[in-house]
Amino acid sequence: MAVGTETGADESAETVTASVIGGSGFTGGELLRLLASHPNVELAEVTSRSKAGKSVGSVHPPLRGSDLRFTEPDDLESVDVLFAATPHGVSMGRIDDFFEIADTVVDLSADFRLESEDQYDEWYDGHEAPEYLEKAEYALPEINRDNLEGAELIAGGGCNATATILGLYPLFEHDILDGGEQIVVDVKVGSSEGGAGGGEASSHPERSGVVRPYAPTGHRHEAEIEQFLGTSVAFTCHAVDMVRGASATNHVFPSGPVSKGDLWQAYRGCYEDEPFVRMAAGGSGVYRYPEPKAVAGTNLAEVGFELDPSNKRVVVFSAIDNMMKGSAGQAVHAANVALGLEETAGLEFTGLHPVGAP
Repeated sequence: MAVGTETGADESAETVTASVIGGSGFTGGELLRLLASHPNVELAEVTSRSKAGKSVGSVHPPLRGSDLRFTEPDDLESVDVLFAATPHGVSMGRIDDFFEIADTVVDLSADFRLESEDQYDEWYDGHEAPEYLEKAEYALPEINRDNLEGAELIAGGGCNATATILGLYPLFEHDILDGGEQIVVDVKVGSSEGGAGGGEASSHPERSGVVRPYAPTGHRHEAEIEQFLGTSVAFTCHAVDMVRGASATNHVFPSGPVSKGDLWQAYRGCYEDEPFVRMAAGGSGVYRYPEPKAVAGTNLAEVGFELDPSNKRVVVFSAIDNMMKGSAGQAVHAANVALGLEETAGLEFTGLHPVGAP
């Protein structure tokens, strides 16, 4: 497949070959959309047992006209980087095979996000390849850039965790929070989080018009938040009537006084130079705070805040496209860093306005 070029990308960088395992789902489609136009990537293969032999464009409309077809996942050619967009539990069972195919593996499932086997025993159903956990690097450059450089195993973050971590991270980095405070997180997510086979709860008649609590307590993404922020949170998820997006509203109660100046210093200090984070904190216009609709289809995260002095509370908002910054875009961004490519390569789409439900 021919690859294009994008403004700002490092066109002189070496081209790498890439394949996608599990390319027929929503996240696989987003990966293919990004990699097909990446200036430094040549797509070799994309696998799907259920769609083998079919053209990629017949499953993912944005790729109509592509000459790429789905293949069976058992006989992959060697490539530089392998992206695995498979359900949880698949990659941990095939990780040795993956490394026989590629020098760099980027896994978008939950299989390598946590640091210890004990965490997987607590939050999932154990782990088949715990020896790889200490080798994996979390795929969020904003908090893990240095460790991602040259990484061989990259673990994509969960979308709800990504939105929450990006929202709260500056408060810990700038000592506004120390981990002992009460933090309440309420996340609203779109139907695409359930995947292409999301089941009855994700069907349009059941999803349309709802604000439905689906994980009031005990959501698995709490483990990631706990791991990277060093604190526990009271975390609840709602399914809402949108396709793309994760929006986190975080209520924090600092132990000491906090001013708006302190908050601006913290967020600018962390994100001013980040290519995929932008502030939306009570400005003018309709979209005064972070909004999934404003970042739909992009690798951007929006973060913002509001101070509530009467309740000694800070309300922190963050919004992402769950399939992009929360999955495929994050994976490509991390791979760019790991492979020494321009960070923004293949990811510079800034969105559309107006659009329908994201």
